[in-house]
Amino acid sequence: MPKLFFILLLLLSAIAKPIDLPDSKRASDARMATWPKLQQELTEQKFDSKYRIYIRIIKQLNLMEVWAKKGTTYALFKRYNICYYSGGLGTKISRGDGKSPEGFYTIGAKQLNPVSSYHLAINIGYPNKLERLKGYTGDAIMIHGNCASIGCYAMTNPTIEEIYTLVYKALGAGQPGINVDVFPFRMTDEHMKEFEKSPYMPFWKTMKPGYDQFEKNHLPPVVSVVNKQYTFGK
Repeated sequence: MPKLFFILLLLLSAIAKPIDLPDSKRASDARMATWPKLQQELTEQKFDSKYRIYIRIIKQLNLMEVWAKKGTTYALFKRYNICYYSGGLGTKISRGDGKSPEGFYTIGAKQLNPVSSYHLAINIGYPNKLERLKGYTGDAIMIHGNCASIGCYAMTNPTIEEIYTLVYKALGAGQPGINVDVFPFRMTDEHMKEFEKSPYMPFWKTMKPGYDQFEKNHLPPVVSVVNKQYTFGK
């Protein structure tokens, strides 16, 4: 029995151990300035107290959406204007092509940069598994401040302070990874027809089921890669 009790204590301490998140005075000051208001809004809109978030980017609209867990699904919490991204529609393929990527990415704790030269920054995780298999090159693709970028998604400094704080708090509350899905446009049938002559359309068709799945279920799609294409769980 004492041995079993000791093992139980070890397991409980491991579960209770706080996640090690990168931090700085700049990031801490941003949280102090933004979190009370964000937390109040989350509470007033009845989002889960131990909340989870999902980020979706729509390039054509210069739009970033932050969705948060509410019960068994996610609901829209905030919309943010993207200050700047480069290269137009179509995903990034190689280092130096000047394009901002499209695809399905995940943010973990180690991808936070609280001392970025672009105020605050979050590495989205390009290249992801699919992109590595295809041999795509480049790295350090961020959501960051300073409203200037080549290949990243640049926000104003006040905006990145809110986004960074939301990501930091979600990871700190135990979310193991935050999905960031980047789409060229709202992937309705009408828009797919509008862009049907684009050279990127074959790739976009592989993304559309993930977009449709979230639109239907309001749950981030479970993404895997088979034969160098995205596939989506139920």
